[in-house]
Amino acid sequence: MKLHIKNMVCRRCIMAVKMETEKLGIQNAEVNLGQINFRNPEPDDLLLGKLKAGLNSLGFEIINDKKSRLIEQIKTFVIDKIHHSDSELQNNWSEKIAAKFHYEYNYISNLFSAIEGITIEQYIIRQKIEKVKELLFYDELTLSEIAYRLGYSSAAYLTNQFKKISGMTPGQFRKLLNKKRNPIDHL
Repeated sequence: MKLHIKNMVCRRCIMAVKMETEKLGIQNAEVNLGQINFRNPEPDDLLLGKLKAGLNSLGFEIINDKKSRLIEQIKTFVIDKIHHSDSELQNNWSEKIAAKFHYEYNYISNLFSAIEGITIEQYIIRQKIEKVKELLFYDELTLSEIAYRLGYSSAAYLTNQFKKISGMTPGQFRKLLNKKRNPIDHL
């Protein structure tokens, strides 16, 4: 049995969900980004109810309908590629997403926009800009290196997109004393 979990987007989320399953004595659960896989025996309805209540108290939600699950899986995929992968990003997101989820990209894109109120492309851009903020915060890479790592054609293009989203240039952001970042699950 597999449960899909909304707002479960980082390693700390995985740890929180693991702790919740262990607190309830569920030993046969494998927790990954966005989901819990139960090996035999599966938990009964009473235990699942307790798990749902515990997850809700932590800000997570069990997703039951197929379309919402697909959207959460896409968001988890994007977050994982941008925030948790060490390889450079390429800009063929539509091909990657269509191949990964076995749907025509137009269907996925229209569904995502209808449910989330923004396009997949806008969601990807927001995630990339948060990653740029993180990399600027640590001040280990040049803007050109960051642009390359995140799949931008140039530092100038990254700067334009950064300013459009955040209202300031990367250079202005670097100079701020309090570099405010948003949690990736709130973008």
